[in-house]
Amino acid sequence: MTISLVYMTIDSCEAAEILGKKLIEEKLAACVNILPGMTSFYRWQGAIETAKETVMIAKTQTSLVDQLTMRVKFLHSYTVPCVVAVPIEGGNPDFLKWIEQETVTQE
Repeated sequence: MTISLVYMTIDSCEAAEILGKKLIEEKLAACVNILPGMTSFYRWQGAIETAKETVMIAKTQTSLVDQLTMRVKFLHSYTVPCVVAVPIEGGNPDFLKWIEQETVTQE
C-alpha cells in the first residue's frame, strides 16, 4: 500500500471546508488539512495575477489519487484547479495504516 499527500489550492476557507468534508465523507481522503492565508502570484491567460487562496493537503492512498483529482475538478470553482500528489516515502507506520483504513478504493 502506498500513501500520497495531495496538495490543492482553493479560493476560501469556507470552500476548503466544504470540499475537504466531501472528500472525507466519500472516503477519498483520510484527513484534509486547511491552511488559510496564502498569497498566490501566477500567469493566467497572458496576464500576471495575484490572489488570496487557501491551501488544502489531503492524505490518501496513491491508488485513489486519480479519483480524488476527478472529484475535486468536478466540485471546484476554478477552471484549472491545482491538484498535485506527492508520494510518501516513509513515516509512522501506524499513521500510514490509519490512512489506509480510512480510505477505500472505489471500484
